[in-house]
Amino acid sequence: MITSPDNDNNDDGPMVFIIIAKAYQKDGDEGIDLHIMLAAPDDDSAVRSALNALADEGFLEADLDQIGLVSEVPVDEPHASAYQGALSGEVAIIRFG
Repeated sequence: MITSPDNDNNDDGPMVFIIIAKAYQKDGDEGIDLHIMLAAPDDDSAVRSALNALADEGFLEADLDQIGLVSEVPVDEPHASAYQGALSGEVAIIRFG
């Protein structure tokens, strides 16, 4: 029987994802640069949750540019608060510009 995972997907800590995106509220809009932070079991779930949260915020369309795991707890705002929100089950959307 195998007792340890053979890949890096099972980490002891929470899996908090950060997604870098540009989202659009109107057709022809320039778009808003975003960072989305959330906890999820895998990247597919993270993408689905992020898109649902963006739709709930009134965005019609989004280009998801990058997705990755947050490897260290952020200390600078607004990412530090967004990380804590993600740990509590929120989908944190940070808007730039």
